[in-house]
Amino acid sequence: MAFRDEWLRARAVAWKDLMAERRSKAGFNSVAALGVTILVLFGFALGPDAEAIRAAAPGALWLAALFAGVLAFNRSYQVELDGGALEPLLMYPGARRSIFAGKLLANFVFVFLLLVIVIAVSLVLFHITVPSTWPRLLLVVLLGEVGLVTLGTFYAAMASRSRAREVLLPLLLFPMLVPVLLAAMQATKALLVGDVMHDAGAWTSLLVAYDVIFLISTFLAFDYVIEA
Repeated sequence: MAFRDEWLRARAVAWKDLMAERRSKAGFNSVAALGVTILVLFGFALGPDAEAIRAAAPGALWLAALFAGVLAFNRSYQVELDGGALEPLLMYPGARRSIFAGKLLANFVFVFLLLVIVIAVSLVLFHITVPSTWPRLLLVVLLGEVGLVTLGTFYAAMASRSRAREVLLPLLLFPMLVPVLLAAMQATKALLVGDVMHDAGAWTSLLVAYDVIFLISTFLAFDYVIEA
């Protein structure tokens, strides 16, 4: 019963955030535009060398998702803070981790839609052929997104009460995301080139381990962070 109540509360928080974003649309449009702009800049910087472009594609894709995602994470608690609704939300009966779960779910959907656009643009811009191992590639993308969104949502809560949260969030988030992004980029690169050395499995396992650790630790620490 308690789990069901927490799930309903998390779903309500996620639905509220998604509907607010759907009504405004400005946030998603700006985030998606930033992601596409980063990819285009990478394309111009790498020049006409097709091999160099394909080799750099995984890094460009994940960096575009990272920088665009930071904008999304900064908005996670902005509506409640601007409207003075965060404290009443925290005082609502029930475990506070359900609030984090709702924010996490909303950000996951938001970043997933962003990744769909970024990947589609990458396929065209970097002349990438979808490999036969695309189900494994999709798994890597989802695992990488879980790590990105989990840490992004958590550190957004940590920085939410700071006046300089737009500056503080990247400073807190980027160092922690290094292992996740490294594993995601290496696994993506291995699968795109055919995984001749069978590296993708090891990097994917590392991604799973990081995701599990970060999910557990952030859920346990959220109560203390949101009060800070």
